[in-house]
Amino acid sequence: MFEGKSIAVVIPAYNESALIGKVIETMPEFVDHIIVVDDCSRDNTKEIVKRYQSTNPKITLIEHQENQGVGGAIVTGYKWARGKKIDVTAVMAGDAQMDPADLPNIVRPVARGEADYTKGNRLFHGEAWKVMPKYRYLGNSFLSLLTKIASGYWHIADSQTGYTAISLEALELLDLDKIYKRYGMPNDILIRLNELNMRVRDVPVRPVYNIGEKSGIKLRKVLFTIPVLLLRGFFRRLFFKYVVQDFHPLVFFYLMGLTLTPSGFLFGLYLIGHRLMVGPVNETSALFAAFLFISGLQSLFFAMWFDMDYNKELK
Repeated sequence: MFEGKSIAVVIPAYNESALIGKVIETMPEFVDHIIVVDDCSRDNTKEIVKRYQSTNPKITLIEHQENQGVGGAIVTGYKWARGKKIDVTAVMAGDAQMDPADLPNIVRPVARGEADYTKGNRLFHGEAWKVMPKYRYLGNSFLSLLTKIASGYWHIADSQTGYTAISLEALELLDLDKIYKRYGMPNDILIRLNELNMRVRDVPVRPVYNIGEKSGIKLRKVLFTIPVLLLRGFFRRLFFKYVVQDFHPLVFFYLMGLTLTPSGFLFGLYLIGHRLMVGPVNETSALFAAFLFISGLQSLFFAMWFDMDYNKELK
């Protein structure tokens, strides 16, 4: 129990035999349930967990019959916690990359009813640039920027970390079966939480690397699949939140911006090509291209400002 609230920690595990024992051994005492979801590991992860389970009644092992991805494993744990009416459900990776000393800060805002979902932020620490692999840091920053726009949570800076906690109320409102089941799950759930007007808070956590973990993330694949996921989620959120739930004029600004900006850009490229390959272009055409591009950018900035203002209370 933590401040009178029941606490469960979901540990998605796929081939984590090297470090899963460390995660279990260092779990804080206030955690009531340790839910290890073995995502069809090919090593002896589940055998190791079973050994700990024989001496620790807090541990529950759930075995997937087929690999569902890290998001699918987390959703399985969420469903277990929702069924047991657990007040706060946190997520910690099976590779010991999440400092258990940070767990009280992660669950506290949710336990106190100050937030519906908390998310660790490794970038608050000045050492993040030194500790994190540079390609991971830059890729994370890029995806975090896109996630701000797609989700409407402009105050969330580290979108890719999986160190989170969620309230029972949020779990009961979310359609868990529709959440993306692969590495884009943290991004997708933020978008869906915003559709439900859930409060999300950033919590500083210590970045942990170089402890023997092996990342399963294929950067080239993630940098293509997650932006597509965010784009789809962005349009779904706009329609659901600003058309169905409560009509807001920012929809028009986004539509104008997404139409005029690329139109002006492409027309400008055409004029540049024409100037280089054929000859001089009409001044009016150049001004028109600039007008389209600048008007589109202004519309996008207005839409983002409206979106930021509309969601400023959700933190």
